Amino acid sequence: MRTLEDHKVNPANDRLEIAVIDEPGHGGACHSYKISGGNLEPIEIDFQNGPIAEAGINGVTQEALLSIVADRLRGFQSGPYACKANACALTHIEEAMHWLQQRTIERMRRGVEGTHTV
Repeated sequence: MRTLEDHKVNPANDRLEIAVIDEPGHGGACHSYKISGGNLEPIEIDFQNGPIAEAGINGVTQEALLSIVADRLRGFQSGPYACKANACALTHIEEAMHWLQQRTIERMRRGVEGTHTV
């Protein structure tokens, strides 16, 4: 099991531990993560593992998590915490979502969406 450190930028985040639970799968990415620390009950995040047609829905997608982060940033931007940094982060999250959607659309056009075909 390995740990991630990219999130550690302040004392609160420094206390959060993110562990990668599994080994990389067919596409080279891991699928299971555990977040713990402080008073937080450990949370496991499992990503979709395998094509839905073959494996069923067995985890979340990057798009689902990015959607949650975008919603939070939009909330901050509509309240007293609106700032340039949040606006820039939101723009890049929306751009990431756009490119992931474009990838899916392209795979659908080629007839390979939902398969391990590159």
